Amino acid sequence: MLSFPVCYFLAAFRRAPISGERGALWLTALGIHLLLDLRDCNSARLDDLLFVRDTLVRAAEETGATVINDIFHRFSPQGVTGVVAIAESHLCIHTWPEYGYAAADIFTCGPGFDASAAAELIIAAFESRDPEVREVERGALLPVAAEGG
Repeated sequence: MLSFPVCYFLAAFRRAPISGERGALWLTALGIHLLLDLRDCNSARLDDLLFVRDTLVRAAEETGATVINDIFHRFSPQGVTGVVAIAESHLCIHTWPEYGYAAADIFTCGPGFDASAAAELIIAAFESRDPEVREVERGALLPVAAEGG
């Protein structure tokens, strides 16, 4: 079981009564940005370009994202960086195998993509024994009632 909350995307939506309407849906942010600090990872996996690429693409596809394209690069002597562009925004990673560390981020502005599930897949794939996930609401809005209340 992971030690971080699993309610990422839904945190941007709040239920609040409007003029007597019970449970109206309010949009409070345009998107959710998850910042992953993955410590104590499997160093061999962090240095394997194909594994890193496949992990991020799979995390996007298996959690409802629409993959547009990806680009990855392996550094010499070690380390990988990459981006998966999705219709809902992106997944990115930069690895430091020599430290067993990866920094990844997942940004979504679409409700069909489960960013928290994508984070769980990435954490598991790199075998991080000390992950930290922070959530940032992007594009904060004043509360506006969603159509249809």
